[in-house]
Amino acid sequence: MISYSRFTLDNGLKVIVHEDPSTPLACINILYDVGARDERPDQTGFAHLFEHLMFGGSVNIPSYDTPLQEAGGENNAFTNNDITNYYLTLPAQNIETGFWLESDRMLSLAFSEKSLEVQRSVVIEEFKQRYLNQPYGDEWLLIRPLAYEVHPYQWATIGKEIKHIEDARMEDVRGFFNRFYLPSNAIMVVAGDVKHDEVKRLAEKWFAPIPAGNRPVRNIPAEPVQTAPRRMTVHRDVPTDGILKVYHMAARMDPEYHAQDLLSDVLGRGQSSRLFNALVKDRQLFTEVSAHVSGSFDKGLFVINGRLKNGVTAEEAEAGIQQVIDRILAEGIPEQELVKVKNKAESTHVFGEVSVLNKAMNLAFGELLGDIEMVNTEITKLQAVSAANILREAQQILREDNCSTLYYLKAQ
Repeated sequence: MISYSRFTLDNGLKVIVHEDPSTPLACINILYDVGARDERPDQTGFAHLFEHLMFGGSVNIPSYDTPLQEAGGENNAFTNNDITNYYLTLPAQNIETGFWLESDRMLSLAFSEKSLEVQRSVVIEEFKQRYLNQPYGDEWLLIRPLAYEVHPYQWATIGKEIKHIEDARMEDVRGFFNRFYLPSNAIMVVAGDVKHDEVKRLAEKWFAPIPAGNRPVRNIPAEPVQTAPRRMTVHRDVPTDGILKVYHMAARMDPEYHAQDLLSDVLGRGQSSRLFNALVKDRQLFTEVSAHVSGSFDKGLFVINGRLKNGVTAEEAEAGIQQVIDRILAEGIPEQELVKVKNKAESTHVFGEVSVLNKAMNLAFGELLGDIEMVNTEITKLQAVSAANILREAQQILREDNCSTLYYLKAQ
């Protein structure tokens, strides 16, 4: 059980405190309610660009990393389609350094042309290295717009194309910051060897003077129900053919999410999964194959991804996947298999919350999703899933008219 307390500053900043005296460390996790889904279709990649710009120094602190390292701390951040998350850890006695650093860049990020050019170059290079010049790197750039027609999940966090980052102007960058990087659009979790009253004192000192701003109103179009299969074939310079199948599925807080999550474990989590046993070990159609769920805040994707064995056609491989699915649809899931995947999911959840930083992140996610208690109820929800629930969700989502398929083939 993860304990916590919380309060909200007058400017709207939500603060959550998790006291854990078993560690000498403290962490500060600040989650901003902005991700790639909040970008304009002609200005994608901005949320990710901002993740980089936030380390370029603020008005009063030219170098973010230097004072943090001098205090014995380290930091990082990540962006996805739903959120942008910044976190730091340091010795608990130096926690005020973290408050100072995070409050200054929330208040007054240093917008310099030099910083923009440096971070723009970093992001463009990342786009090239990870998505364009790496085998299979662009498969998600291809499958997203195939699966999503109107929802902004149709582009990856890195953006639709490099040109959007190349064309980013300082006024666009400032506008993005002023719209989303507000106390009223953020959640701060302080965890570790800290006390609630001290955290409140420091939060009032460092964050309360920051103007609240106007929390942005999100107006994202709902993705229409897919009614027919969608397919794409590309040829690339890769060592072996690949296949990627995605099915529309529940949003993270929908009641059917956990059954769909466990279904993905049954199908494709690890070497004891249905897909691996049938298609890698037995029939040797694939060298690797897996399944997972996106866990998106809005309606997400149920993903099956594999690399084919040489000599196997994409059609043969896809037929093999469908046969594994058809067996589940016909027979359901035996109770013993369901218990096994539940136990594996539970152990992953428990081990994932050993670190104080992960606890802080999970508290922030839960608060943003409207149910902070999910940090303590996830296992109960997983254990409540029945074999009948999983069969019903398999019938609901694993349909060809709900599927987008990418054949990613070796260049001829």
